[in-house]
Amino acid sequence: MHDHTDMPGRRVAVFGQHRDFTKGSIVRNLIALSWPMIIANSINMIGPTVDMIWVGKLGSTAIAGVGVAGIAVMLVQSGLMGLFTGLRAMIARFIGAGDEHQANYAAQQALLIGAIASVLLAIVGIFFAEEILLLVGVGPEVLKVGADYIRIQFVCMVAISFRMMTDSIMQASGDALTPMKIAVVFRAVHVLISPAFIFGIWFFPTMGVNGAATAGVISQSLGTAISFWFLLTGRSRIHLTLKGMRVDFRMIWRIIKIGLPASIMGIQQNLGQFILMHVVAPFGTVAVAAHALNQRVEMILFMPAWGLGMAAGVLTGQNMGARQPERAVKGGWIACGIIEIFAFVCCILLLLWAEFAVRIFSTDPELVSLAATFLRIAVVSYMIMGLVGVFQQCITGSGDTFLPMVVSIVTMWLIQIPLAYFLPKVGDLGVYGIRWAIVASSVVSAIAYTVYFRMGRWKTKEV
Repeated sequence: MHDHTDMPGRRVAVFGQHRDFTKGSIVRNLIALSWPMIIANSINMIGPTVDMIWVGKLGSTAIAGVGVAGIAVMLVQSGLMGLFTGLRAMIARFIGAGDEHQANYAAQQALLIGAIASVLLAIVGIFFAEEILLLVGVGPEVLKVGADYIRIQFVCMVAISFRMMTDSIMQASGDALTPMKIAVVFRAVHVLISPAFIFGIWFFPTMGVNGAATAGVISQSLGTAISFWFLLTGRSRIHLTLKGMRVDFRMIWRIIKIGLPASIMGIQQNLGQFILMHVVAPFGTVAVAAHALNQRVEMILFMPAWGLGMAAGVLTGQNMGARQPERAVKGGWIACGIIEIFAFVCCILLLLWAEFAVRIFSTDPELVSLAATFLRIAVVSYMIMGLVGVFQQCITGSGDTFLPMVVSIVTMWLIQIPLAYFLPKVGDLGVYGIRWAIVASSVVSAIAYTVYFRMGRWKTKEV
């Protein structure tokens, strides 16, 4: 009833996307895929951002606690997301080649990977919350707030894992609309109940910072349930079935072989953020809060870049599956050009009104001044975010995840972290030196990805 066929082997659903992304206008394909991804990514950031706005009313300690704990949560989520990079690459290839049966089979094996990995990671987070935060070197008050927040978030890790996996399946197949619709629903619930749990509105208990985490658990679980309903009832481009499901270690290894480098890349990047927070911590709670607020602003700013980059990555995978590598290359350059225009406009606005962006989260004069200066320094790296956001996604979308892993390790541990320790001691730079260290690593990353993308070795990658 729901299914239609636009070409042999490429079944689509009335609730999914009908376009064959290996044909037609590349620009239109990019727009059709990217706008739902941009909206979904932006909406997914609304939850944590709204939490930070409400938590900001509880003071700088609460902001610092949630900010530091958020890095820990992202550390684990990035590891899971990296594993699903292999799933995205394989499904995109299979869909591009018109083999939906194999795409469904890969998704079945990913279910097993996600279940085992998320449970193990959740256990680590629940039992070692304080130890994780002690790596940052925050004060006892921030440690208490952050540890409680982490534990509640990690209870939700299984739901978060499966939601990310279902998003990966649908988006890689070419259905970006369904994940967007689901994101609208569960984030709307999050926005409504978060202040209620934080401040004890109506019959809800007053939970403070823990209320923000609890709202996340409830909303993420709802999103996961809806996602599986869409996939299992054939309301997305792929009709996920569990028929004939068995453990296939060969397929699992194929997914892990691609996803593991991406997982290492995500984990070490977020681990690097922990070390950076450790470097920032001696400059005081206001500096930690300013650093955390900058990360929230960057998340919002980067959403269009990563959304268009993800779309370019899906197009790369599908065009590689259809044996059209040059079309994949063209899509990458077009996506990069669009993002660079967007980045230029945003950077001008930030240079002029950085304080306004910070005041959305806090009105503390000292915090606003420091965070605004951080943002203006970061404009240098924001100007080239298209080169990283698009080319990295295109390269990993082809299934080539080793080079991005190497680039991220080199830029983080040989450039950003050493400079973050060294530059604050140079002249009167102080805490601002840490921001310049981040800029330096971003510039090197942009150069590395651009050179490798132009070389084209990723086009020979087999999955």
